[in-house]
Amino acid sequence: MQKRARTLLVWLHVVTSVGWLSQAVALLALLLYGMRSGDVNAFKMARYLDHNVLAIMANVSAFSGFMLSATTPWGYFRHWWVLAKFVITIIQLHIGIFVLSGNLQDAMNGHITMWMPVGTALMISAIAFQAWLSVAKPWGRAPWADPKVKLPTASTATFVVALVVPVIDFTIGLRMGNPMPMTMLIIVIAYSIRRAARGRRRSSDASGRGTSAGPARRGATAPSPR
Repeated sequence: MQKRARTLLVWLHVVTSVGWLSQAVALLALLLYGMRSGDVNAFKMARYLDHNVLAIMANVSAFSGFMLSATTPWGYFRHWWVLAKFVITIIQLHIGIFVLSGNLQDAMNGHITMWMPVGTALMISAIAFQAWLSVAKPWGRAPWADPKVKLPTASTATFVVALVVPVIDFTIGLRMGNPMPMTMLIIVIAYSIRRAARGRRRSSDASGRGTSAGPARRGATAPSPR
């Protein structure tokens, strides 16, 4: 059951990531058409697409990706490729929410800037690069990651919560008329803090082996983490 729930979360992450990418491509097409034709309706459609479709795909894709890192031994900062995806996602969300959405609103009122198609093209490139990172998993483990410490995969209930929370936020967003990923944000932060605390305890336990009950024998191999 745990494996099936985790597979469903991976599926959700893949589907919403593909949706985010495809909606970004559609957004770029609308922006280029609007800038060439001067048709304000193109910017209205772009704004609607960004606000009602792309934002939802981006939020769920980011949330499911964060939760997959937090609920499995991969973690956020133990492997370079995961850390790169983490940083890129944070930057994308910041630019999409605080820069691109505002510019689209201004474009509906006739204030058009070249940064809109440039920023959208960069978003597409970043998502495509993240897809390559997920497939290739390059660069290996980060130097600060203790190879003796391996956190277990989360419980089935945790994966079920990760699957249900986006539905809750989507329902709230429909009622509020605005994308509201607050529950997803709370779950990611709370679970990540809990996971980090468990990781520190396990790291402390691993480094303390052979000291509390006497020194470890020379040449003995360290016991594998549970």
